[in-house]
Amino acid sequence: MIIAALIFVFSIAAFLQFFIWHCRSILASSRRVELSDRVREVTGIQGGSFGAEDFSRLVQLVRLCPERGDDQGEIRAVGTYYNLLDFFGRMARPAIPSVAAWAEQERVNCSYFAAVALDRRISYSRDLFTQQVADRL
Repeated sequence: MIIAALIFVFSIAAFLQFFIWHCRSILASSRRVELSDRVREVTGIQGGSFGAEDFSRLVQLVRLCPERGDDQGEIRAVGTYYNLLDFFGRMARPAIPSVAAWAEQERVNCSYFAAVALDRRISYSRDLFTQQVADRL
């Protein structure tokens, strides 16, 4: 029974480590994307400064746009990662402020990812509209 519990704990730890690496790679790739003015206009956020608290609102806007089909898994993974960071940040804040600050910065990166996803979906929506108009002519 103890061996089974150890295997379970190590499996969860390995999965969690892989999941964090996966999410961080998604966030790193989104940081290289320059946001369009449309996203700033739609979100009302000036400049490129998104706060950690903007994530939920940005994801709601993403869900209003037609799905592209290839980004739903990433959005779900980053949403889970965001919630984990929120939990760990709140737990670490009193004892380890540096970990809480890191978690907050990662949550800001999650918000930027959501803005990039919104930008892609807006672009996709415009392309769909253009295609429908062209098909009618």
